[in-house]
Amino acid sequence: MLHRLSIRNYAIIEKLEIEFCDRMNIITGETGAGKSILLGALSLILGERADTKALYNTEEKCVVEADFEIENKDLKSFFSKNELDFDTHTIVRREINQSGKSRAFINDTPITLTVLKELGERLVNLHSQHETLELTKGGFQLDVIDTLAKNKEQRIKHKELFADYRKQVRLLEQLVEKNKSNSAELDYIQFQFNEFAEAKLEADEQISLETEQNTLSNVEEIKRALQTSIQILSEGEISTLDQLTEVQSQLKNVKTYNKDILSLTERLHSAFEELKDINKEFEHLQETASLDPKRLEEVGARLNTIYKLQKKHNASTIEELLKIQNDLQEKIASVDNNSSEIEQLKTQLEKQFRELLSVADQLHQSREKVLREFQNNVVALLEKIGMPNSVFKVEIKKLEHNQLNENGLSEIKFLFSANKGFAPHEIKDVASGGELSRLMLCIKSLIADAGALPTLIFDEIDAGISGEVALKVGEIMKKLSRNHQLISITHLPQIARTGDAHIYIYKETKDNRTHTLIKELKGEERVIEIAKMLSGDKVSDASLANARELIAS
Repeated sequence: MLHRLSIRNYAIIEKLEIEFCDRMNIITGETGAGKSILLGALSLILGERADTKALYNTEEKCVVEADFEIENKDLKSFFSKNELDFDTHTIVRREINQSGKSRAFINDTPITLTVLKELGERLVNLHSQHETLELTKGGFQLDVIDTLAKNKEQRIKHKELFADYRKQVRLLEQLVEKNKSNSAELDYIQFQFNEFAEAKLEADEQISLETEQNTLSNVEEIKRALQTSIQILSEGEISTLDQLTEVQSQLKNVKTYNKDILSLTERLHSAFEELKDINKEFEHLQETASLDPKRLEEVGARLNTIYKLQKKHNASTIEELLKIQNDLQEKIASVDNNSSEIEQLKTQLEKQFRELLSVADQLHQSREKVLREFQNNVVALLEKIGMPNSVFKVEIKKLEHNQLNENGLSEIKFLFSANKGFAPHEIKDVASGGELSRLMLCIKSLIADAGALPTLIFDEIDAGISGEVALKVGEIMKKLSRNHQLISITHLPQIARTGDAHIYIYKETKDNRTHTLIKELKGEERVIEIAKMLSGDKVSDASLANARELIAS
């Protein structure tokens, strides 16, 4: 409940303080006196954005402060969540400095605008022309039904479950995308590794293959050179081996005479034997050396495979290729194959989805249960406020499972017709501004208790009505104020007469500057004000009598 509102340096308000009673508070005043400005200041307390243009004096800061008596003990959890000390007597303050910077406080503890807005929504329900338009929106309509069905806890549970479900769905999408990426990477690495596996590389084979290729490519030249060498060593008329044999024979008889000759003879014998062995190997090479085109092709193909791999992987040796092959094998083993994780998450999501559907089904059923009584009550109230031919229906549709959303499986539409013989259609298509205002009042009066809102503020709920209808609207508001604090800005005497407290707002010019002031009207002052609302500024005895009769009725 709002006890006091203090405003300093806002719009045309230099300084103002208003105290409210706990039941019906009526605010009246001349056009442009500042009634809407008053609500603008209050909206700052409720978390709306601030603007330096709202400063009365640009050299001073604006301060709006409200005292609330918190009767809803459920708000303890809100205070605890935001690390605030809970007190049934709570002071909310908003400050705007000259540069436009805004600060907010709850019981002198600094808070964010988000926290302020959340608390404001729990303390005050402001009905304005803008909020009347909310009645045409599906989200607001669903909130109305959930309030009547007391679905607050179920709705919160469903939203939390749905948010977690969507989070897990996004995680699954990321894992699947990663799996695709990993699979593509693995396919490429595996392809590269398969090239190595098929090549069956062996250490040092490149050198031996290149040697063999050299030999096979030059076999004729090699055979000619070997034949000539053999001819010189052993087959010529004066062969090298024959000459060495003759030398050994010449030295045989004298080697005993000189130890140096003996030593040289031994060395000569060794050279002779070595040359004989070389000659034999030449002969063997000559016999085995032959032109083998098939083998030359095989060696060339093998070397070509090696050279291609070296070029592809920027390597120069077999050893480097074998290291790359080993690295590829390790990469294959290390690439994350998250298929099992994906399957586990899919199973978890299926379970979460079933739980979500169960909660959504319960929500839908509870919504269906309150519709008939809600429709009947709205129609009854509409009849009381001068709309006897009105038709009001709530159309509820259960969505398909794949249409599940954060609100469940229900699609709500309010259908309305103000005239007899016309089928109801969606409110946004058929209801006028005045009809919307009255319809909203009826709905607010029905959901106020269920919604546990201590303070309701109506800004010109009387738009588009007068006479007997206005009396009925006033009666509904008066009845509503028995359990809720009401603050109503009105131009109609029929509504003004219902007030338990009557606040009059007026303007005054001082030092060439306009100020907004307030005054609580009591007794005869209140009678005079209502008389003016009935007949204008010229108050007659008849209008005063009408005012007294209206207040007394």
